[in-house]
Amino acid sequence: MTRTRRWLLGSTVAVYVATVVGVLTTSWLVQLDWQVMLFRPYKQWPAFHTFLDYFVVMGQRGPTAVAVAAWLGWCCHKQRTMRPLIVLGTSLLLLNMTVGAVKLGLGRLGPHYATTVGSNEMWGNGDIFPSGHTANAVVTWGVLAYLATTPRARRVASVIAATFAFGVGMTTVYLGTHWVSDVVLGWAAGVLVLLALPWLEPAMGRAEVLLQILYRAVRERR
Repeated sequence: MTRTRRWLLGSTVAVYVATVVGVLTTSWLVQLDWQVMLFRPYKQWPAFHTFLDYFVVMGQRGPTAVAVAAWLGWCCHKQRTMRPLIVLGTSLLLLNMTVGAVKLGLGRLGPHYATTVGSNEMWGNGDIFPSGHTANAVVTWGVLAYLATTPRARRVASVIAATFAFGVGMTTVYLGTHWVSDVVLGWAAGVLVLLALPWLEPAMGRAEVLLQILYRAVRERR
């Protein structure tokens, strides 16, 4: 592991833990959540509402997965390897397992369903902490940077992924569907998934070999 990756991993884990602890202890982070929520950005700047209603789709699982999978499918055909799609599938599966478990375990209610001003709204029937839209934007678009084959392409893809991830997260706050802390934890969760991918490369390599064997067996049978 390189020094840069160690630094990124350590700092991201620190942000993740600090955000969870900050919300659980109803710290200043929860106060910030309520201040932004009561400010109601969507009422302060209503002119942006229609555009951002569409833009937030850039973090929605279905449309983004289909769009990125279509591009990576073409890359698979061009490069004669199934690795791009395997990496995408692995990252989304890991995202579901980690973010989904935390969402259900903490059960935080969203701003529109909040019950008590100043409360952290935990242990309810909610599923918004961390923000799935935000984490999905980080991972889905970040995979393109992870799979880039040249330094220049990786830089460009990283900037695009970061822009979408930041924009989607802030849009959910604007629309009032997430607290600020939901978004911060979503960013951290998504980055952790991307940082974990290199450790899963051996398993993904074995999966590719197995899929190639199965594909050849099906073709021969036909």
